[in-house]
Amino acid sequence: MLTGIEEVDWASLGHAYGPADDVPELLRGLASADPAERETALDGMYGAVHHQGDVYDSTLACIPFLLELVADPAVEDRGCIVELLTSIGGIELDDDEELDELDPDDEEFIPAANYAMAAAAIAAGADVFLGLVSDPDPEVRLAAPCALASLHPEPARVLTLLRERLTVERDTEVRLALVAAVGRIALRHASLRTETVDWLGWLARAAQDPGLRLAALAQRARCAPADIPDDIVPWVTGLLEEIRTSARGPVAPGTERAATPTLIGQVRELLEEHAAGRPAPWTEELLRTLHAALDDRVDDRIALILAQLRSPDWGQRSDAIWLCGGLIRIWRGRYEEVVRLVGAQLDDPEPRLREAATSFLERLFELGAPAADALATRLAVGPAAGVDTGTGTGTGQGSGRGSSVGGSGSVQSGFVGRSGRDGALLALARAGDTRAVPLLARALEEREVRRELLYAMDGLGPSAAMLAPLLRRRLAEVELDERLYDRAAPLLYALAAVRGSQAVPEVLRVLRGAPSNRRDWVRESALRTLAAFGPAAQEAVPDMRGLLAADSATVATAAARALWAAEGDLGEVLTALERWLRPGVSGADWCSAAQALGEIGPAAASTAPALGPGLASRDLWVRVRSAAALWRVSGDAAAALPVLLAAWEENRHARVDVAECLAEMGPAASEAQLVILTELTRRRRHNAREGASGSHDIHLDEKLLTVCRAALARMERGAF
Repeated sequence: MLTGIEEVDWASLGHAYGPADDVPELLRGLASADPAERETALDGMYGAVHHQGDVYDSTLACIPFLLELVADPAVEDRGCIVELLTSIGGIELDDDEELDELDPDDEEFIPAANYAMAAAAIAAGADVFLGLVSDPDPEVRLAAPCALASLHPEPARVLTLLRERLTVERDTEVRLALVAAVGRIALRHASLRTETVDWLGWLARAAQDPGLRLAALAQRARCAPADIPDDIVPWVTGLLEEIRTSARGPVAPGTERAATPTLIGQVRELLEEHAAGRPAPWTEELLRTLHAALDDRVDDRIALILAQLRSPDWGQRSDAIWLCGGLIRIWRGRYEEVVRLVGAQLDDPEPRLREAATSFLERLFELGAPAADALATRLAVGPAAGVDTGTGTGTGQGSGRGSSVGGSGSVQSGFVGRSGRDGALLALARAGDTRAVPLLARALEEREVRRELLYAMDGLGPSAAMLAPLLRRRLAEVELDERLYDRAAPLLYALAAVRGSQAVPEVLRVLRGAPSNRRDWVRESALRTLAAFGPAAQEAVPDMRGLLAADSATVATAAARALWAAEGDLGEVLTALERWLRPGVSGADWCSAAQALGEIGPAAASTAPALGPGLASRDLWVRVRSAAALWRVSGDAAAALPVLLAAWEENRHARVDVAECLAEMGPAASEAQLVILTELTRRRRHNAREGASGSHDIHLDEKLLTVCRAALARMERGAF
C-alpha cells in the first residue's frame, strides 16, 4: 500500500502551512485501523493539503495515493476519501475574469493550472469509482455517485450505470445520491439533458417510494427550472405527507466514534445531532434543491413552507424554518403568516425546533411583529418552564450520512446558535415591541447582557427611558482598561438610544479615561452619546471643545456634532469640520465631516463651496456624502440629485442613504420617481448576496422600502 510514497520529495512541495513533509504521515493515517487517527488525518488533508478548496503541488502529488487507498477494500472510511477526491478534482474554473485577477507575485498564489491538472489526474483514474457503486460499505456507495458524475470522463456510461444501479440499491440515502448524481450529469452535459429530464419526470411519477419520487422531482426542477409544473406545491406536500406516514421510525444509530478535536469531528457531531430522532432527515436537502430551482417563484416557496410549518412532524417544521431563512433573506414577499407560524414553534417541546425558531426570528426586526405575542408569552413563562438558556440539543445518535445527498452537506449557517432566552428577547426588541422593556430591565439587573440586546434599544421608543438608570450603573462599573471599547460601546449606544442624559458623568469618565488601545473608537462612541443628549450635556462642553482639534477625523467630527447639539453655536464647529474638506484628506475623513455638516443642516450653508469638490471625487461614498450634505445645507437639488442617482445605479449598498435624501428632497427629486418605482417593484432584496448574509440585511432592505414609499409619497404630493 502507498507504493512509492517515499520516492516523492515532499519537503520540496508545499501546502497551506509550508513544506509538505508531513503529508506521508497524513496519507498513512487515512489507512489506519484507528478511527480517531483516520479522522485526524482527514482533517489534516482538508486543513492543509486541500485548504479551503485550494490545490497545491502537494495536493497533486497525493492523488495517486488517494486513488490507491480508495481501491483497497481493506481501508476503512473510504467514502470520506472519495469525497476528498471529488472536492479536489471537481473545481470547475470557467470564469476567465476570476483567473485574470490571480496575482502570480502573491505568496499564496496557486496556479490555475493546478485545478485543471487535478481534474485530469483524477479523471484518468476515475474507473476506480465505477466498482464502488456496488461496494459492500454503504458509505462508499453513498459517495461514489457524485464522484462519478463530477469526475468520470464518460458521462453517458456513468448515466447508464447510475440508472441501472437504482434498480437494485436498497439503502434510501444511497438511492437519493444516485438520483442527485443523475441530475448533476444533466446539468453538466447539455447533450444528455433532455433524455435525463424525461427520465427524472418518469421517476417522479413512478411506483416508487415517496422519498425517491421527491428526489426525482427536485432534480428535474433543478435541471429544467423553466418547466416546473404549476401544481408543484400540492405535489410536494403530498409526497412529504407520504414520507411522514410511511416512515418506520427514527434513523438507526450509526457506529459511535470517539470524539476527536478536529473540525471534521465537529461537523460530524452536528450532523448526527441534526438527524437524531428524525425518520427522514434527508428531506431537508431535497427541499433545499427544490427551493433553489424555484428561485423567484416566491409565492410557491412560501406555500411550501407554510405546508411544512403545519406538519405534525417537528423535523419538517424545523426544515421549513431554515429554508425560509434563506428565502426571506433574498426575496421580498408577504411573510406575515410564515412568521406567525414560526412563532408558534416557540412552545414546542423539541428544543432544536425552538432553537431554529428563535434564531430565525432574531434576524427579522420589524418583520418579526406577527410573532411578537408568541415571543412575549414564551418569555413570560421563564426558564423553569423549559425556555432554552443556551444551545438547543438533541438526544441519541443519527447516522450522520445526510452530507452526501445531492453532493453537499446540510449543515447551514446558524444551525446551532446562542438563542435561548436572550435570543427571544432580542427578537422581541428588534420587532419594536415595548413588552421587551421590562424584560431588558430585568436582564440588566441580573446578568451579563448579550451586546446585541443593547444595540436593539433604539427601536423601543420613549418607553425605553426607564432603562437609563440601569445602563448608567452598568457603564459606571466598566473598568478603564484595554477592553474598554468592547464593554462600553454597546452601553454608550444604548444610552444614546434611550436619551439617558443623567449618565453624562459616567460618559465623561469613559471619554477622559480611554486607554491607548482603540482610544479614538472609545472617544467617538462617547461623543456620539453626548450628541444624543443635546443641551443636557452642557457639563461636557469643555471636553468637546478640546477634541475639535483631534488628529482623528472621526473624533474631531463627533466632537463638532456634540458641541453643536449641546450649544447650538457654530463658531468653532464649522471651522473644525471644514479642515477635513481639503485636498489630500482621506475619503473616510471627508465623509465624516460631510455627514456632520448634513446633520447641522441650513445653519451650515456657508460650507457649501467646500463640499462642492466632493461631488466629483473618485470615491463613491465621498460623492454620496457630499451630495447629501450639499442638499441639506443649501437645498441645491440641481447639483446633488444627478450625483445621488448615479450612485444609486453604481452601488446598490448606497441606496438606503440615497433614498433618505430623496425623501427629504420631495418634489425637488421628482425626476427620481421612476427609479423609486422600479425599486419598489423588484422582488429581490437590494442587498441580497448568495451564500452570505449579515444580521441586519433584511432590516436594511425593509428600511429601503419604507424610505422609498415615503419619497414617492412626497414626490406625488408635490405634483398636485
